[in-house]
Amino acid sequence: MTGPGIPSPGPAALDHGTTVGSHGMRFAGLAPSLGALVRATVDRTPRAEAVVDLATGRRLDYAQLWDAATRVAGGLAEAGVGPGDRVAIRLPNGADWCLAVLGATLAGAVPVPVNTRLATPEVDYITKDCGARIALDDSAPLPDGRPVQRATDDPEALAALFYTSGTTGRPKGAMLSHRALLSAAEQCRRALRLRLAEPTRNLVAAPLFHILACGMQWIPALAAGGAAVIMPSFDVAGWLRAIHDERIDVLNGVPAMYWHALRHPDFGGLDVSRVRLLSYGAAPTPPAQVRALIDAFPAARLAPGYGLTEAACVTGLDHSEVVAHADSVGTAVAATELRLLGPEAAQGVGQLLVRGPQLMSGYWGRPQATAETLAGGWLRTGDLVRVDQAGRVHILDRRTDLINRGGENVYSVEVERVLAGHPSIAEVAVVGVPDEMMGQKVGAVVVPRPGQVVEAADLVAYARGLLADFKVPQYVAVRPGALPRNPGGKVDKATLRAGTAWGSALR
Repeated sequence: MTGPGIPSPGPAALDHGTTVGSHGMRFAGLAPSLGALVRATVDRTPRAEAVVDLATGRRLDYAQLWDAATRVAGGLAEAGVGPGDRVAIRLPNGADWCLAVLGATLAGAVPVPVNTRLATPEVDYITKDCGARIALDDSAPLPDGRPVQRATDDPEALAALFYTSGTTGRPKGAMLSHRALLSAAEQCRRALRLRLAEPTRNLVAAPLFHILACGMQWIPALAAGGAAVIMPSFDVAGWLRAIHDERIDVLNGVPAMYWHALRHPDFGGLDVSRVRLLSYGAAPTPPAQVRALIDAFPAARLAPGYGLTEAACVTGLDHSEVVAHADSVGTAVAATELRLLGPEAAQGVGQLLVRGPQLMSGYWGRPQATAETLAGGWLRTGDLVRVDQAGRVHILDRRTDLINRGGENVYSVEVERVLAGHPSIAEVAVVGVPDEMMGQKVGAVVVPRPGQVVEAADLVAYARGLLADFKVPQYVAVRPGALPRNPGGKVDKATLRAGTAWGSALR
């Protein structure tokens, strides 16, 4: 949704020099830093449940969370960690992950969440790149010392380094200030229409080392005095069980998680009447699946959205529009300006540029990449989008995933949305397949629904009725297992391009 006073952009407002929004707006009452935010919640509701670790059974209220985090901070200080030092955190989802991040923050240091799925050389690269003073992992208990509280109250100070997934090269550390991190959480709260200090019981199944789970679930829960019920990883049976046992009222995930949940045999007997908010993103969601979610969770509002590591919250779509505009990720969130870059910007199509208080400060140790990505104060997202008359953003493709078929641009997301509507398809990804004559042809990797068989000819015939001829796949590969995904839930298209045996072209 647009922020207060932000007009909806029409095509005339989307040229190279015109912007939409209210950049620079500061949210009234926003805490100056993550440490100050948690301290305010502790003072307000010390005995409210803060963290539930489903892997260990550990439960912490806000007073316990604060006390334990100050001891971790003390242990870090005794180990020589000082203000501004980086602390690499490679821990699984759970209470210790939360305590490590808060402990580093209260020590005045900068937490650096590290993907637990990375190989040792990749982890070594990140810890060396950020110059970590110390690395915390599950090979030893968390540091424990005399309580320390050295957290900064400077909103522009560095709050965290979140490393990108590195799909286009080495991972880069996105520098998020306290203002950026907390602004994104506030934008998320407003987009989800949660009231101030409205406690929720939020089921966190996505990895916390990713900005989605940390910035869009855990930190908003901290701000409101709600509970983060944390799973070590997503498994559908445990996820359904937690909804009931932990009285969950807010869910967040990628569409594939909900797809598996709705088809699990335990779902039919599950009481979901407490669930009042269901958000999702990171992948196309066909209208039929959106309607299925509405039917399955009748008391819940649906809230799709869009963000990225460099700007955690950018757009959100209102529940009233989720079926009619299932192909949209919504309008700009509060205090956010959008701009289009490219030759078709005046027609509402181009690379999406973003400006607002949630933006990263830059890439750690990458001045050239920072200058290129944040030229003129605008974040170049790398995503090609269409913006309609009402200001709704429709993701067309990553610039790196755009398929050029003999001079015709094919947006893979558009083709994926169409193919995902086929009744036999569980998952689909579309990529460019190298071709000597055309440069690239359109290839689709599909995962059938359980018990279904997908015939390439049938899928092509289905696509022909809904797509222009040049967009219809020339290659179809049927994959028996789930599509490979990165930690943010997005399909790893580089892996698909490199590892798919396409066979002969269908035409």
